[in-house]
Amino acid sequence: MKRNLAVIAGVAALAAVALVAAGLAGASKSASATVGTRQSNFGRILVDSRGRSLYLFQKDKRGMSSCYGACTTNWPPLIASGKPRAGSGVKASLLGRTKRTDGRWQVTYNRHPLYTFYGDASKGQTNGEGLDFFGGKWYLVSPAGAKIQNAAASGSGYPSSGGYGGGY
Repeated sequence: MKRNLAVIAGVAALAAVALVAAGLAGASKSASATVGTRQSNFGRILVDSRGRSLYLFQKDKRGMSSCYGACTTNWPPLIASGKPRAGSGVKASLLGRTKRTDGRWQVTYNRHPLYTFYGDASKGQTNGEGLDFFGGKWYLVSPAGAKIQNAAASGSGYPSSGGYGGGY
């Protein structure tokens, strides 16, 4: 009797996990990213729907990402399965997507794949500006779709070179 109850409880737990996973998978398939703008120490910059700063990677070429593996742990790509949406101050005509090697779609702006930075713990932080990791520099993105380059305003506390980017 106890064994039957344990089996039934196990099956019920697995079914609950499967239902939760199916619900999460369905939500991510229909999710689309919104890109907006925010005022920062560097002027107006692009941000994601949570207000986190968005960056471009100097090493990316022809609208394709070159950030994979450990790079994405530090610089998570902005992913959207649906068409990205333009928030306030963003030109919808500059928004797009590029397909990553894992099949997911990464949001682009003016053909630059967009990323957040793990060192930006909360909205409004710009700790990744001007860093040189994983073989190239990282820059905030202006509403015009250009890199923002202003080392004097950084004050990020992160080194501008070396670290964990040298060998990637």
